[in-house]
Amino acid sequence: MATPFISPNLYQLSGNNLHVSYSTSGIDGKPHFSYQDAQHNLGFTGDDIRAVECDLGTVVSVTIQRTIDSGSTSFSVLIPRANLAAGESVRIRTKGIVTIHRFSIVPALNHGQLDLYTVTTLRGTASHVDF
Repeated sequence: MATPFISPNLYQLSGNNLHVSYSTSGIDGKPHFSYQDAQHNLGFTGDDIRAVECDLGTVVSVTIQRTIDSGSTSFSVLIPRANLAAGESVRIRTKGIVTIHRFSIVPALNHGQLDLYTVTTLRGTASHVDF
């Protein structure tokens, strides 16, 4: 009889002084996301986390910096599809993307490319935990 697979619900990733943890659901039934780099140590929950499934897997995004008059900065991580046996964790390799969203209250300065990307390779584990 084939072993039934389960989907991961906890991802712990790091690379280049960047540490990310994402759980699709917590004890409160909401997703949780933590982001840590040299300047930030941030936690997000619920609607502050945006997750979109697509051909890449799931793109999970959070806003790590907001300004009123000069744009914002977001972080997105590509969550690959994976299957686990019960009690197992698997190693994964993926990408994290910091996006600077340029904006100016002066309309003439909103010309040209408005989104700037920095991509980081992340490595870590995908596992399934019972909350």
